[in-house]
Amino acid sequence: MTRLQDTAHAKINLYLHVTGRRPDGYHLLDSLAVFAGASDTISVGEKCDRFSLSIEGRFGKGLEADDSNLVLKAARALQAKSGSHDAYRLTLKKDLPVASGIGGGSADAACTLRLLSRVWNATESDLCALAEPLGADVPVCVRQQATRMEGIGEILTPAPEMPSGGILLINPGVGVSTPDIFRSFAAMGGIVQRTKPVLPSQWASMQDLVDLLQQTANDLQAPAIAHAPVISDVLTAIQSQSDCLLSRMSGSGATCFGLFPTSQKAHEAEEALTQTATRLGWWTWSGPFHQNSPVGTP
Repeated sequence: MTRLQDTAHAKINLYLHVTGRRPDGYHLLDSLAVFAGASDTISVGEKCDRFSLSIEGRFGKGLEADDSNLVLKAARALQAKSGSHDAYRLTLKKDLPVASGIGGGSADAACTLRLLSRVWNATESDLCALAEPLGADVPVCVRQQATRMEGIGEILTPAPEMPSGGILLINPGVGVSTPDIFRSFAAMGGIVQRTKPVLPSQWASMQDLVDLLQQTANDLQAPAIAHAPVISDVLTAIQSQSDCLLSRMSGSGATCFGLFPTSQKAHEAEEALTQTATRLGWWTWSGPFHQNSPVGTP
């Protein structure tokens, strides 16, 4: 079999509203999720007796390549669905920060499903059905398209494709616990009643998108800053850059993003922050958004 490879793009929550809580404790959300060009890479290699996983890349150190890894869980789930006994050597090149609010592990699991669907001819509906038990963010990462997420992440509605523009990502190198963030969210007042944002059929411009986002928030940002005040420093650094249209935290943190009119402006902002980022050990990335593509294509 020809070696297969695909990219697991960073998921960015442009806004994230906590809208309720189910009796089982899971929180209900309303979020606009898009994908950046930044990514991990997964490869499917030679056939073997049992799935194996090798991890490399900047953020690969410390990750366990054992049965708890979502990549292997996804591979075995699709193997069982297909009825095949074939297994393969998998390689994960981990270039995205771990547990950082940009869906890295979920994106990796979804990428694995997409890759192996080429081997076993699985349909998109098959992948989505397998994705949900793997984690709340895995279904949206299967498609890697601009999507409105509701419920606990299982209610997905296509959103307008991102307008031309650029995005800057910065992670300060600190980990935050999602359960802890939600506990702090409840302690700080909990759910805010607000009007549900109405998304257009398409964005007229980046400024059009920003105008809507300024009426929204990330409800987990303040609780995350309480746990990791450096997040506030990152947001200030991004917002201070010329041409920054909006800065905000993604997911439950600690990665933050800035929106810019063009990719070039995002690159210039990243370059302006290079010295600070290097001194403080911040991870940075700038570039375009990953635009909508069919399942099964990188």
